Amino acid sequence: MTSFDRSIKIAPSILSADFADFGREIQAIEAQGADWVHVDVMDGHFVPNLTFGPPLCKAIRPHIKTVMDVHLMISPVDTYIDAFADAGADVITAHLEAGPHIHRTLQAIRGAGCKAGLAINPGTGIDGIEYLLDQLDLICVMTVNPGFGGQKFIHSQIDKVRALRALIGDRPIHIEIDGGITPETAPLMAAAGADVLVAGSAVFKGGSVNNPAPYGENIRAIRSAAEAAR
Repeated sequence: MTSFDRSIKIAPSILSADFADFGREIQAIEAQGADWVHVDVMDGHFVPNLTFGPPLCKAIRPHIKTVMDVHLMISPVDTYIDAFADAGADVITAHLEAGPHIHRTLQAIRGAGCKAGLAINPGTGIDGIEYLLDQLDLICVMTVNPGFGGQKFIHSQIDKVRALRALIGDRPIHIEIDGGITPETAPLMAAAGADVLVAGSAVFKGGSVNNPAPYGENIRAIRSAAEAAR
C-alpha cells in the first residue's frame, strides 16, 4: 500500500460484480478510478450468506493493481489469516464480534504482513476500541447489517463515525464505511470523518465489462459528493 493519507478512496465491492468475469471486472473498475478493491468474505455462519475463500482471492490477485481489501465476515478468524495473507491480501479486516480475543487476531494479521482492520456492526459501540488503536490500520463501520449487498443505509452510524474520528485523533488509521454508500450517503460519512467508502451496487449499476463507462461515472459521483462535504 502507498503511504497513509486521508484523501477519499472508493473501494468497489466485487460482491456486486459479474462473478463469471472477475478478472475483467476488476480491471474495469480500476481503469475507471477505483482506489481499492473490496472483497467480502462470508461464511454462512457469522453472517447468513456464503461468498469467497482464499482460492478466489489468490485467483484475482494478479488482476488487482491497487489495494486488495479483504473483509472477513467469518468466525473463527485466526485459523484463516495466513491463508488470506498468502492469497495476497493487503488489508485484512476482522469483526470485533467474531471472537473473544480480537487483540490477538489483529496481532496475527500484522504478523502475517498485512494491514489490520477492525469491523464493527451497527449494533456495536466503540467502547472497546480504545485499547486496540495501537494494533489498527483501519476501522470499518458497518452501515448495514453484514451479509448481503444492496441494503438500506443505517443513519445512526453517522454519530458513531464522528466519535471514532475524535478517538483516533492524529493516528494513521483509516475509517472505512461499508453498506448503503451512494452519492447521497457518501457526503454524510465524509463529513463525519470517513475516508474509505465501500460501494457495491452503487458502483456497478448500469455498466458491464463491455460497457464500463458507467462504473467511472458512478465512482466519480460518489467521490465528488464526498469530497464536497469535507
